[in-house]
Amino acid sequence: MTPLIIDAHLDLAYNAQNFKRDYRHGVTTTRKLEEGQMPEKVNGECTVGYPDMMRGHVGLAFGTIFVEPAKSGMAASDKGYTTTYRDVAEAHAQGMAQLDYYYRLADQEPRIRLVTTRKDLEEVVAQWHPDSTAIKPIRRQIGLVPLMEGADPIREPKELERWVERGIRIVGLAWSETRYSGGTRAPGGLTKIGFELLDMMAQYGTILDLSHMAEKAVFQALEHFEGKHIIASHSNPQKITPTDRHLPDRAIEILAERGGVMGVVLFNAFLKYDWNRGKKHEVTLDHVLRCVDHVCQLTGNANHVGIGSDFDGGFGRTAIPDELDSIRDLHKIGDMLSQHGYSAFDIENIMGGNWLRVLRGALK
Repeated sequence: MTPLIIDAHLDLAYNAQNFKRDYRHGVTTTRKLEEGQMPEKVNGECTVGYPDMMRGHVGLAFGTIFVEPAKSGMAASDKGYTTTYRDVAEAHAQGMAQLDYYYRLADQEPRIRLVTTRKDLEEVVAQWHPDSTAIKPIRRQIGLVPLMEGADPIREPKELERWVERGIRIVGLAWSETRYSGGTRAPGGLTKIGFELLDMMAQYGTILDLSHMAEKAVFQALEHFEGKHIIASHSNPQKITPTDRHLPDRAIEILAERGGVMGVVLFNAFLKYDWNRGKKHEVTLDHVLRCVDHVCQLTGNANHVGIGSDFDGGFGRTAIPDELDSIRDLHKIGDMLSQHGYSAFDIENIMGGNWLRVLRGALK
């Protein structure tokens, strides 16, 4: 039986609120509903649905709170789609609205459970254990761990306490530039309040997510952050994709030295730097293997790499590896690793065990 698979990055609330995408549907239904419509044009063909996660044994995911700065120039604001923020108040309001969405979802959908405590985590994991005879498959739940991608919804560092009380367990300081940190396509280090937020995160045991932070900020954070838990939820090796969106080898090494995990992004442009957009067949699971291998060789073992697909994160079905149609197919990565000599133990860690180790260490 396929072990529990964990995906460390899904923009569920953002897509539900800004593109009216209903993840209670399977991907086939959503694709029919969105065919030729704005969500498909902007975000591509849907690759995520809760029924598909269930069938694919993706029993745990990090559900993001992601609000988009108006200055990014990437929004599709016509026809009511895609809300952006222009100031701190708007970022805060939109972030809280997305967190509220997760709570409503968990209240209304029996298949979904918010995971904010160690008890929540272990109960969800137990439901997916292959040796469990007490839990019928129909009663399994998908656990969602709240992750903030870009910290501008936190109006000031001391407000982190309120977000933690409401369930935020992971915070990434940047997407593009934020008030806290340089970010993707926005070089720069941590700001004064960025350092202050790191101190607050250490105090509350919040997991730090390095993904999207500018390189200078990444190294400053690795040196300054006194918290115990650091990840890169969705980043690839910069050696393979040489842009500021990804992590240089030295950052990956330090992340591993601190017990962290890096999630491989399954976006073709991040797996093959010269990928011709629209030519799905050009990228295969061999490109995913190359990223996984790079991290394993660099760190000396398979304990510091996982999956952070970023599915539906601005790209769709035609922009993920050729063998994959939806999140239901993530198990094929494990099959591929087995074919290339990875042990069952290492495969289980890569497919979810490494993320589980971090969560077990951080959640109370």
